[in-house]
Parts: sequence; structure tokens; C-alpha cells
Amino acid sequence: MAVDIVMPQMGESIVEGTITKWLKKPGDRVQRDEPLFEISTDKVDAEIPAPASGVLQDIKVQEGNTVQVNTVVGTIAGDGEAASAPAAPTPRAPAPAAAAAPARAESAPAPALARPSVPPPEVHEQQDHARSSPLVRKIAREHDVDLAEVAGTGLGGRITKQDILSFLERQETAAAPGSALPASIPRPAAPPASATIPGDLVAMTQMRKIIAQRMIESRRTSAHVHCMFEVDMTRIVQLRHKAKAAFEQRHAARLTFMPFFVRAAIIALESFPIVNASVEGENIRYHRHVNLGIAVALDWGLIVPVLKNADELNFLGLQRGISDLGERARGKKLKPEEVEGSTFTVTNPGQFGAVFGLPIINQPNSAILGVGGISKMPLVVSDAEGNDSIAIRSLVHLTLGYDHRLIDGAVADQFMALVKKTLENWSEEIG
Repeated sequence: MAVDIVMPQMGESIVEGTITKWLKKPGDRVQRDEPLFEISTDKVDAEIPAPASGVLQDIKVQEGNTVQVNTVVGTIAGDGEAASAPAAPTPRAPAPAAAAAPARAESAPAPALARPSVPPPEVHEQQDHARSSPLVRKIAREHDVDLAEVAGTGLGGRITKQDILSFLERQETAAAPGSALPASIPRPAAPPASATIPGDLVAMTQMRKIIAQRMIESRRTSAHVHCMFEVDMTRIVQLRHKAKAAFEQRHAARLTFMPFFVRAAIIALESFPIVNASVEGENIRYHRHVNLGIAVALDWGLIVPVLKNADELNFLGLQRGISDLGERARGKKLKPEEVEGSTFTVTNPGQFGAVFGLPIINQPNSAILGVGGISKMPLVVSDAEGNDSIAIRSLVHLTLGYDHRLIDGAVADQFMALVKKTLENWSEEIG
């Protein structure tokens, strides 16, 4: 019998979704967990996998249409009935809203997705029954890995993404001793920008509408003030240069500057908890942990995934967490809960060459740290005897955007002074 394809519920508060793109057409073969269609919600945009293997029999909801969760949007026929299935109608042209390069970020399917009545091919039977996510099974298929051979470190022995990546790394190391890093997992190409002509009127994507709404709301909600500090990063630049190769060889992970900034911010947040707090009516909510929002620029918009309980992570854990969130944000792999619950946010306009930025606060946070570009500049330095000289140093400009309703200027400056001191006198092990 045919398997229904339903609009999943991408989070408890989500009641509807817009189909932005079908990745298959009627008559195409599909494998279970293979990306099938893309949706947009008010939380995240997502790439939804097929609930079963078979042939896409029918598309009931066309691109650009919005429907309630659990609505049947199409059907998949089993192999035995595909030949006798009636021909599906030719899909209508996409609605204008869908033609404007919709933005998407994939998440795992909701439980509402129907399970297949037709078993998957025998070669993947063990993989499909392993305790793992669709992403893990997809990586396993791409690399011809039997998940029965992979030890799971997740809850109840569940195989996580890191488990299978570590397994692949060990395989490659065994096959080619001395290789520095594992082969990278293929990443979906970013959607191309819309082909627009000057003078055209083009509908906003769903993601752009949400960004616009939230930026205006934040400006209306918080009393924005900014302060900027110049920080000498020479010590950290030299440390990273010396440790980079060994770090990447040992941990199979890039060593970037971001965990240095994040760790310094966490230390300051622990000393000034008001900067990690939120306004709730006429009350102040002091958060127990630092849930760190990391702004990620996408080719099709902006998203802020959240590194939960970042204050409990060491330097290596921060680097891995930041890299993982950024990679999955760009690859459309985030879950709705991974873009919620931040208490403080870091954004990095310096990666594009900006000297500094004046970022808008990510609600309901009370502060956001903007990281400028690191550049070599002349700086007056003093020796132990107080003699001044001009030296070439690696400098960065850090900006704190804060809500003046909650955070006084003196507190903001003290917070940033501690961030500066931590970075300029870095002493922590980086692993």
C-alpha cells in the first residue's frame, strides 16, 4: 500500500509550513531518508527526508503553498504497485513566493512522518534498524559503512554524527597512515541566488521576512547602546600559528579564533551575570548557564544556532561545538530546538573584512558581542622600564551591543575590559 507523505511538525509551537521546493517529481524513485522536499516555517527552514523507499506517486501540495502540520502532501508507492499506479498530474508552476530563492536549514523529521510499509533494500537493512538519525544513515550509505560496526555514544547507544565521523577517520587513518585529517563529508551546495534584474519586484523569502520582523522588534524592544574595545591578539595569533597543525592532527578539527573569543566571553559572563540575563516584564531572569548563540551568515540569509551549556565545555569542546553548528547551519541540518534558548550571542563580521560592527541584539538576550577582523597595525608598547616604542601587533576591535534597560555603561565597560584582559594574557590550555 502507498505511504503518505505528511507536513511534519517542526517544534511544539509550529502549526503550519510552506512547501518551498520538491526535490523529486512524480515517477522518480526515492530511498527512505533521502531528501524529498523543502519547507519553511517561522522557526527554521528544513529539508524533509522521504518516509519510505519506493516511487513518488503523487504530489498533492504544490510549491509555494502553506498547509497545516500533518497534512498529506504526497504519496510514495511501493515497488510492486508503482507500475499500476495512476499517472500523477503535472505539477503546476511554482508560486512567485517559491521562486525567490527560498532559504532552508534541514532538521530531523518529526514523529508524525509515516513509517514505510515497504521494506528498504536488503543491503541497508542493518543500517535502517540501527539507533541513529537520518543524517547518520545517509553518511553511512555514502561511505558504505555498516552501522552495526559503529559504537554509539548517544543515549541508549544511539549512533551520533560524531560517532560515524570518528569511525570514518579511523578507517582512513588505518588505510593511509600519516594522513592529517579525515576526508570531509560532502556538503550540499548552497542554493544559487535568484536571477534578478534591476527594477524587478521580487517577493521576500520566508527567512528574510522573519529576519526583518525580528530586527525591527529588537530595535523597538531594547535600548541599544554599543561600546568598542581594541584588543591586542598577538599572543593568541602566535599561539594558534604554533599549535594549529598539531591541534588539527590530534583532534581532526580546525583551530579557529572563535573559541578564544567565546571562552573569554564566558569567563566575563560568569563574573558579570547581568550580561547573561534577560528582561521578563518588570523582572530580571538570571540564567544558570551560558547558552551561546553563534550567528552564521548563509548565502541565503542569517541564522543563529545555539551552543547549549557552553560554560561547561573546555576549549576543545567549544571549537567542536562551534564548528559543528556552523557546518550544519550551512548544510541545512539544524533542528528547531538548536536555534532557540540563547542567553548571549556572538557574531563575527570580521570574517568578511569588517573592522568592527554594531550588531542588533538577538532577543531575548540583553547583549551581543561583535568580533571584527584581526589586522596587523602599528601600536605603542611599553617595556618593563616604561620605555615606549612602536611595534607591529595583531589587533582586533570587539563591540558589545547591550540593552541599557538592564546593563549600565560601567558594567558593559567592565565586562569588555575582562574580555580584553583574558585575550591579551591568554593562559588556558587549548588541547
